[in-house]
Amino acid sequence: MSALLFLSKLFHSREPTEDVNEVHDVYIHNDRTYLFGRSASGKIVTEFTAMQQAAVYACIRVLSEGIAQLPLNVYEYQPDGTKKKLYDHPLYRILHDQPNPDMTSFVFRETMMGHLCTYGNAYAQIIRNGYGDVVALYPLLPNRMLVGRAENGQLVYAYTTYGDEGISTTAQTHYLREDQVLHIPGLGFDGIMGYSPIAMCRDAVGMGMAAEEFGNKFFNNGARPSGVLTHPGTLKDPEKLRDAWMAAYGGTGNAGKTAVLEEGVKYEPISINPSEAQFLETRKFQVNEICRIYRVPPHMIQDLEHATFSNIEHQSLEFVKFTLNPWVARWEQALHKDLLLPAQKDRIVFKMNVDGLLRGDYQSRMNGYAIGRQNGWLSANDIHELEDMNPIPDEEGGNLYLVNGNMVRLKDAGIYANKSGSSDTDEGQSGSALTTRR
Repeated sequence: MSALLFLSKLFHSREPTEDVNEVHDVYIHNDRTYLFGRSASGKIVTEFTAMQQAAVYACIRVLSEGIAQLPLNVYEYQPDGTKKKLYDHPLYRILHDQPNPDMTSFVFRETMMGHLCTYGNAYAQIIRNGYGDVVALYPLLPNRMLVGRAENGQLVYAYTTYGDEGISTTAQTHYLREDQVLHIPGLGFDGIMGYSPIAMCRDAVGMGMAAEEFGNKFFNNGARPSGVLTHPGTLKDPEKLRDAWMAAYGGTGNAGKTAVLEEGVKYEPISINPSEAQFLETRKFQVNEICRIYRVPPHMIQDLEHATFSNIEHQSLEFVKFTLNPWVARWEQALHKDLLLPAQKDRIVFKMNVDGLLRGDYQSRMNGYAIGRQNGWLSANDIHELEDMNPIPDEEGGNLYLVNGNMVRLKDAGIYANKSGSSDTDEGQSGSALTTRR
């Protein structure tokens, strides 16, 4: 029994706190749900309807998988200024391998990044033991979270749970303290909450949705423009003629069929041709517009119209530098702020390694390694680590830093030749290839 009591004090439950005395008078001031809604094109834009558009889904997937695949390590600063990777630190196992029993590190970060790209915020509940150390992280849905500030100035997170989460059978609001939530905000105005890219640019997303719907309806009507059936006489049942026409020639299955008109009936198209309406150009522009929102190169979502062998590698490098790196900085700083205890923040850091994404082709890497090896700032084991190879034993020179012996400082030129027995030569002596004065 004593062991069970000890464990109950050591580990905290996942059940959120509901201490009313601790979080009374919470002022909620950041409900962003009003940003979603009807766009200027008439389409209802929400996080779910936007994801049904291929360009939006592809951009979010590129960013989510890009962050999820990066190696995430824990480092400690040493007294000599170097950094040491902490394989045995509890946070290394949680962040690098498995943040909770249900998810891998890849799935956890992919989910959190997906929340960031759709809602502008990502939340995870932090489970700590009795010593304050993190033992698990669970993602929380941003559309169920509100953030406010208590009377004491501390942030309070109000999260609504339902029966589908297995915590309660009815809807309940639970309050979480700052030290119980990992919060990664996107771009915002108050420094606390981020804004949803989809909500802020809903007109651009809605335009793409409207163009896609127009194309679907166009092909559903047999890829023919709408028009008017005219009859020289008086029709007793015009709807019957229209229905017969649609049954015979409407829909993609009837596209291309030859129409047979009787009794002087004429077909007069009244709508403009889709090519005249620049339908395809509109679709292409909206793809670029979505890419512009997320700063994703079009070739990464399979739009290869402007991609060439000469520029696609540079576009990929720019994607890492200018798209992924800002997100990496957000992640690293949020992890440092929310997961570490105050005594750890001066010496523990988190790093996502993007070196693998910046590597060029094999020949370029080998040339770069050769330059670093010959100039003394890369050892054989440094290169092995970059190429994910096993290290060379120290006794075989794996950790030696070498330089070319034929390169010396300008002021030392000729010194070693004189030390080896060569005599000094006078300045004006003929046939002299080297003149030194000591």
